[in-house]
Amino acid sequence: MSRNGTSLLVPSVYEMAKQSITKVPEQYLQPNQDLPIKSNTILPQVPVIDLKNLLSEDVPELEKLDHACREWGFFQLINHGVNPSLLENVKADIQEFLSLPMEKKNQFWQTPEDMEGFGQLFVVSENQKLEWADLFFINTLPMNIRNPRLFPNFPQPLRDNMENYSYEVKKLCLTIIERMAIALKIEPNELLDYVFEDLSQSMRWNYYPPCPQPENVMGLKPHSDAGALTILLQVNETEGLQIKKDGNWIPVKPLSDAFVINVGDTLEILTNGIYRSVEHRATINLEKERISIATFHRPQMSRVVGPTPSLVTSERAALFKRITVGDYYKTFFSRELQGKACLDIVRI
Repeated sequence: MSRNGTSLLVPSVYEMAKQSITKVPEQYLQPNQDLPIKSNTILPQVPVIDLKNLLSEDVPELEKLDHACREWGFFQLINHGVNPSLLENVKADIQEFLSLPMEKKNQFWQTPEDMEGFGQLFVVSENQKLEWADLFFINTLPMNIRNPRLFPNFPQPLRDNMENYSYEVKKLCLTIIERMAIALKIEPNELLDYVFEDLSQSMRWNYYPPCPQPENVMGLKPHSDAGALTILLQVNETEGLQIKKDGNWIPVKPLSDAFVINVGDTLEILTNGIYRSVEHRATINLEKERISIATFHRPQMSRVVGPTPSLVTSERAALFKRITVGDYYKTFFSRELQGKACLDIVRI
């Protein structure tokens, strides 16, 4: 058993899409999707948070962060301080890596024992519906959990840029969680020391090829993330990410050089349900590919998480049981993605 679990091996959608097919294979068809709102009303947009203002103790910005985490579970972050040229290099390197020829990709493919590498996740039975996407999944931090089959074999520029990117995004994650603690009016170390002093990080590089029947396939099924905080970088500006708000699917319009940040299940547990992980999905485009880099942050697998004591009050009882991160992840990776079904297991 690998550190996260396993996933059944499936063919490359990238290779299939290159054949300019007109008909999608049966196993990828998921025709009964809830469609996003198509109307003349102006759709609500995910909140935009300015990190510069947030760090200058700007009260309205802190309130905006608090509102985003309570009501949306998502926000876009601008002025985040990560060097734009590093972001450009990472985008270019990952784009190149995802389009390697198949014989090169094979050395980075998942194995039956290990779900890191190219492939898909959450494939637990031979006959389940598959996603219209290829992904590359890798554990990045701490360094001792890196897979010797993958990281050391990356092309040198990708390796160097990934090192820097991984470190910068981790730093950003800790900064945001510290601000969240201030917004929740608890001691920053209640969240940081307790859970994040030995933070783990993994990445999922997503490649969503165009599809001749985009409304009948799904790039990523509706789900919430298992971890604490996800930081997403859109590599190109193709729309596709949608989040569920008040029962409707709202498209997220990518802002240039912004990160899309979302609360995961672990943070919902830690904040006793005050900050919410929210269902989201990835849809597919008829003509354009979409590429994104999701970086997940969570406490170490051996940590026990439960509602932070100071967020359990006489007015707000504990909403979740305590559980080790490892047990939560084992459950999360052993089943198909299905909304927030995994979090429901630990609800009291």
